[in-house]
Amino acid sequence: MKKAGITIKDLHLSFGPTEVLKGVNLDIKPGEFFAFLGPSGSGKSTLLRSIAGFGPRPKGSILIGGKDVVALDPWKRNVGMVFQSYALWPHMSVRDNVAFGLRERRIPAADIATKVQEGLELVGLAHLADRMPNQLSGGQQQRVALARTVVTEPEVLLLDEPLSNLDASLRVQMRRELLRLQRKLGLTTIFVTHDQEEANTTSDRMAVLDGGVIQQIGTPQELYDTPANLFVANFLGTANILEGKVETEGGQARFRTTTGDTLALPEGKTASGTNIVLRPQNITLQRDPGANALAGQVLHREFLGGQIRYLIKAGGAEIVVDQSHRAGRDWFEPGMAVHLLANTDSAVVL
Repeated sequence: MKKAGITIKDLHLSFGPTEVLKGVNLDIKPGEFFAFLGPSGSGKSTLLRSIAGFGPRPKGSILIGGKDVVALDPWKRNVGMVFQSYALWPHMSVRDNVAFGLRERRIPAADIATKVQEGLELVGLAHLADRMPNQLSGGQQQRVALARTVVTEPEVLLLDEPLSNLDASLRVQMRRELLRLQRKLGLTTIFVTHDQEEANTTSDRMAVLDGGVIQQIGTPQELYDTPANLFVANFLGTANILEGKVETEGGQARFRTTTGDTLALPEGKTASGTNIVLRPQNITLQRDPGANALAGQVLHREFLGGQIRYLIKAGGAEIVVDQSHRAGRDWFEPGMAVHLLANTDSAVVL
């Protein structure tokens, strides 16, 4: 199966007076599993549909395998798309649904039979070839939709929130299946989702979008550990953000909050900024004062099984702190005075 890279250059798209894509530039490597991540209205699905050729023609360039396809009809782009709704023909069997695109391409019947069998074996549904879509579970229907797409041997596979109609446990199973299938085929794949967990667990790299603009591109770990701005920090996991400024005195950089509390920054972390981002797992609660600790008060506590989540008033903000749960370990009670020991090695100044 062919693997094609995708290059997007200065892409703009408007619906009437509303600009929904604002100068998007992006390079996706051949064989990469890439995610578009963002909230509703961020432009991620519009960008995906522009690659597929659906909707108004955007301004700019979309190169697939080095060929600009922005002016081509969808069926001339050699891309396969799996929709959120699966879009199976209800009156056709599983076998006929998978064969549909091949028949439209006037492929010989013997070749169609072989490709359909291979496609159904690939997704583990060969034994259900004669069933109708309404006799399948949601996960099985999604796998039929995948098989129908990959048997046409597209250069690029586009997935538009394909797991959003499944329950939580099935979503976990299906995202593993998606990744297994993608790795086996080596197919360049773009996965649109608003769910950071789905993007984190499947993608090689991702682009976070907001307001039709790419905010940051990188691996899931890069975006989580070193967000480029407050939007990315907040969107990827829980972020505690303290306002203030960086000060340097005697060669030591510190972040001073608006309430006058200070946190020492490690050597080399002297970037100027008015916000410091601390992740919940990088803060430790203790009863006694200590170096690099903020005084606070417990507002709320939640038991989450493997961890305890606290909401603490400190440093002029409400701070979320996650601590591992161990049997017999004392909990901090609401109203209790505590001190927050911050690991500023993992902090980001923005």
